[in-house]
Amino acid sequence: MSEDQAATAPARAAARRPELDAIRTLVVVGLIFFHSSLVFDERDDYYIKNADTTEVTTVLSGLAVVWAMPILFLIAGFGASHSLRRRGPGGFAAERLLRLGVPLLFALVVLLPVPPWLRLKAADPGYHESYWRFLPRFFEVRFEPGEFPFVVQGEHFETGHLWFVVLLLTWALLLAGAARTLPRAAVRRLRDRLAAASGRPALVVLLPALPLALITALDGMEESHAGWSRWAYLLFFLYGCLLAGDDRFRDAMRRAAVLAAVAGAVLLAAGMPLFFVVAEGGGDPFTDLTGTAVLMRALYGMTGWCFVVAILGLLDRRTHRAPSPTPGLGRRVYLYLALGALPIYVLHQPIVVAVAYHVVSWQASIVVKYLALVAVALALTIAAYELLVRRTHLTRFLFGVREPVADRPITTTSSGE
Repeated sequence: MSEDQAATAPARAAARRPELDAIRTLVVVGLIFFHSSLVFDERDDYYIKNADTTEVTTVLSGLAVVWAMPILFLIAGFGASHSLRRRGPGGFAAERLLRLGVPLLFALVVLLPVPPWLRLKAADPGYHESYWRFLPRFFEVRFEPGEFPFVVQGEHFETGHLWFVVLLLTWALLLAGAARTLPRAAVRRLRDRLAAASGRPALVVLLPALPLALITALDGMEESHAGWSRWAYLLFFLYGCLLAGDDRFRDAMRRAAVLAAVAGAVLLAAGMPLFFVVAEGGGDPFTDLTGTAVLMRALYGMTGWCFVVAILGLLDRRTHRAPSPTPGLGRRVYLYLALGALPIYVLHQPIVVAVAYHVVSWQASIVVKYLALVAVALALTIAAYELLVRRTHLTRFLFGVREPVADRPITTTSSGE
C-alpha cells in the first residue's frame, strides 16, 4: 500500500492493552520505593533527610524518572482518548472532574499539609508549632497565573506529589475543549497521515523525540515534577491519545522497540555523565542555559521517548493469555493493587514522609533504614487503602475509585476508559 493509500485507509481502532494496566500499577507501587530513596539522596531536597546521604540513589532514581512518569502520562492519554469517544466531551470532562478533582481537593485539605509540617519539625528541633496551628498557614495562598496550571501558590501551600493529578486533570479538560472545537475531519486526516508515516521504525523513534528534546532543553527540567517539564508531560499525554486512535501506531512501536531500546541506552550513557559535569561545576543541570546543560537536557528528552517506545513495544510483543476464571494469588494481588492505583498514589507520600520522620533518627546504616522505611510505608499504605478507603462508598468516591458494576468481570481500566 502506498503512503497516499495508507493515508486514506480507514483507521483500525486500538484494542485493549492489558500491559498498560500492569505498567501503571508497577510505577505507582514503585513510587513508594522511589520516594523512600529520596530521604537518603545527596542532591534531592526531600521533606525528610537522613544525616548520611549517597549519590547512588541519584543514579538509580535517574534510571527510573527518565521513563516512569512519562509513561504514566502516555497511558493516561490512551485511556482518556477511549473515554472521550465513549462519553463525549461533556461527559468526559464531568467524569474526570469527579475521578481526579474530588480526590485532589480532599487530599489538599486532609493529607497534603502533613509533609510540609513534618519538614519544618525535622529541620528545626526548636520548632514546636502544633499541626492545627500550622494548618491555617498552609492555606495562606496567592494567585500566580504565570505558574499555570499551578496557579495557587503560597509559602507553605503545595500540591506535593499530586502535581501529577493537577496536570492530568488540566490536560484532560483541555482535551475535552479541543474535542468540542476542533474539526473532526481535520483531526482524522492528521492522524491518518501520521499513521501512514509510522511505517518506518527510525521515524517512530526520532520524530516524536525531537519536540520532547526541544522542550526539555529550552524550557528546562522541573525537579519537583520528577525531572520533566510540565509541557513535556503534555506531549506524552497527547502521544497517548494519538496511540489510542489507530492500531497502526501500535504496530509501529512493536517494530521500533529494539531500535528504541538501543538508542535509549546510548543516549542515556551519553547524557547522564553530563548531568554530573554540570552539577560538579556548580551549575544547575535542570535550568542552566550553558551548552553542556542544554545538550544534557536534549539528550534526556530523547532518552525518555526511546525508553517509552522500547518498553511498550517489547511488552506488546509478548503473547497475552486470557485471564483464568479462577485467578491465582499473584493475579489477585495484581488486580487488588491495579484497582487501587489512584488511592495508593494519593496516600503513599504522606505516609512515607511520616515514617521517614522517625526512621532517620535510628542508629543504623542507610541500607537498614531504607529497607525498614519501604517495608513499613508499603504496609501502612496498603492498610490505609484497605481500611480507610476501600470499604465504604463515600471513601471510594473521595479517592476516585470506580464503583464495581454488577455482572462485569474484574478488570482494570487505565488502558480502556
